[in-house]
Amino acid sequence: MTTETYRNPILDADWSDPDVVRVGDDFYLTASSFGRAPGLPLLHSRDLVNWTLVGHALERLEPAEEFERPRHDCGVWAPSLRHHDERFWIFWGDPDQGIFQINAPEIRGPWTRPHLLKAGKGLIDPCPLWDEETGEAYLVHAWAKSRSGIKNRLTGYRMHPDGTELLDEGKVIVDADRIPGWFTLEGPKLYKHDGWYWILAPAGSVETGWQGAFRSRGFFGPYEEKIVLEQKDTDVNGPHQGGWVRTATGEDWFLHFQQRGAYGRVVHLQPMRWGRGGTSRSSEAESGGGWPVLGDDGAPVAVHALPDLPPQPPAAPATDDDFPGGRYGRQWQWTANPGDGWATQHSADGLRLTCVRSADAHDLRKLPSVLTQRLPGAPSTVEVELRLDSDEPGARAGLAVLGDAFGWIGLQRGTDGTAHLVHRFAEAVADAERDAAHPRLAPEGRARLRIEIGADARCRFSADTGDGFRPSGPVFAATPWRWVGALLGLFALAPTGQGHAGAASFTRFRISPS
Repeated sequence: MTTETYRNPILDADWSDPDVVRVGDDFYLTASSFGRAPGLPLLHSRDLVNWTLVGHALERLEPAEEFERPRHDCGVWAPSLRHHDERFWIFWGDPDQGIFQINAPEIRGPWTRPHLLKAGKGLIDPCPLWDEETGEAYLVHAWAKSRSGIKNRLTGYRMHPDGTELLDEGKVIVDADRIPGWFTLEGPKLYKHDGWYWILAPAGSVETGWQGAFRSRGFFGPYEEKIVLEQKDTDVNGPHQGGWVRTATGEDWFLHFQQRGAYGRVVHLQPMRWGRGGTSRSSEAESGGGWPVLGDDGAPVAVHALPDLPPQPPAAPATDDDFPGGRYGRQWQWTANPGDGWATQHSADGLRLTCVRSADAHDLRKLPSVLTQRLPGAPSTVEVELRLDSDEPGARAGLAVLGDAFGWIGLQRGTDGTAHLVHRFAEAVADAERDAAHPRLAPEGRARLRIEIGADARCRFSADTGDGFRPSGPVFAATPWRWVGALLGLFALAPTGQGHAGAASFTRFRISPS
């Protein structure tokens, strides 16, 4: 009998800082969304391998005025997802504001408005714990040095069981400056197991670090530590923060991310058991054994037997979209809080984007009105059909790859009323775009746009304006933002001026494996 297997990563796109919870036979996952809206994606699975996107928990970022413009490395940092008292709870840190909490009776909502649990700069990666044995509630968080001047330590608090306030000033419960060789400790996830308080947290940086486990008989410590997952001789650098989940049959699993450049933070699934693995300062006799062992004796697995769960059909978060009635699917996010009328509904298929007037039309990185989804982690071909309906000179619309550097291909209306195919880009250090190819006439104001994404996120642009696909410009290497993988984007823009500038229509958005 052949054992069925899965292959990592199970989510091959930028689902950053994942956390996971089981409720009955269902598993749910959320991830960082930074400055994009809607935020806090919600994914569902029955087997921990096949996931679908079922919604978002945060419709808009608050305070709204802070997110009227793109803030790609701000907003919603590493969330924790829990289920307690028949409600779902999400806690996250905004590095500039503090720790927020929302909750809902069902995963699809309705979710409460964000409640600021603790204000402060640099408070990140919060995780709650409701201790069923004692009735106490606790919270732990890490620190962002860029905002607070503090890092490499975890602070713990007593919390009111209703999640509305912290009950003390907090105490440093793990100071990793005191642990030889440890640095950049962050991303704690807090659990109670076998009479111990457990914190699973990464250290050593996103690119090259490891996953640690800490345990103590009391929440406020003292804690002892082990390294329980590290790269070893695999090609999984990091491996970075994630969450532990136990199935109904008692199997333990750990989901974490791996930083992959322009592809962002892809998600891996590791088997987990309780034993004597890992690397510790203290001997097993001193610590008592019973530490979590992740992956293949502490090394990430590439292929592994499926979890012992009912078989499920293959599934993945949606990418393709026909935009029925002008509505866009859950996979799309704006680069900031959306404005009224950016996308209009109608009776047919196709996304109708208003050509938003902007003085920053030369730099897509500064625009809040770009509708985005994640760059796929495997070689793929992206296609969409575009019709430029606006007659405004200078109006433009297109398909973009967006990061610290960006490139886009699309249509622009000339001063003589004709539409031209244009292909533009900007390097990371540039403050304005420039042509990547000579413009060419698009006689009917229509084009089919294509980006072929190859190895190392190298992108080849082409377009069909009526005479078949023709390549455009040199290869463009996609780049990430500071914390975010590169994004695919659709946009419609117009120069500054008065009055309505018209619209552009997108149909048949498709991503297919190459």
